[in-house]
Amino acid sequence: MKFIYIDTSVLTAIAFDEPGAEECASSLDKFTHLVSSNLLEAEIRAAFKRENLEFQDSIITDIEWVLPNRTLTPEFSEVLQTGYLRGADLAHVATALYFFPQRGSLAFATLDAKQSGIAKELGFPVPLEKIVV
Repeated sequence: MKFIYIDTSVLTAIAFDEPGAEECASSLDKFTHLVSSNLLEAEIRAAFKRENLEFQDSIITDIEWVLPNRTLTPEFSEVLQTGYLRGADLAHVATALYFFPQRGSLAFATLDAKQSGIAKELGFPVPLEKIVV
């Protein structure tokens, strides 16, 4: 598997050296393509601002952006049929569904237990499930 979708929780853990950061970084190194919604950029920039830290563009330079050319209504519906997620978490999982309908070919990296569980139920491999909170 070469592709992994990255939720903001993983990038935040790495950037702020939170518990599990080394395991997250090590896990991501196993993939050749790191992909995410540009929602990740908004969320990580907001986290840096909240912490009064200067954002470095290098944090996101290796990420390939998934920019849907239509609404994600079908993906939102599918995710919500599986379970409830908050808006940003829903948007990330729906974007992953949009990007890779063949779920077994795309891993989903998150540190959020609910999001991890739903991604796994939808058929995404979840390499960080042992360290989710």
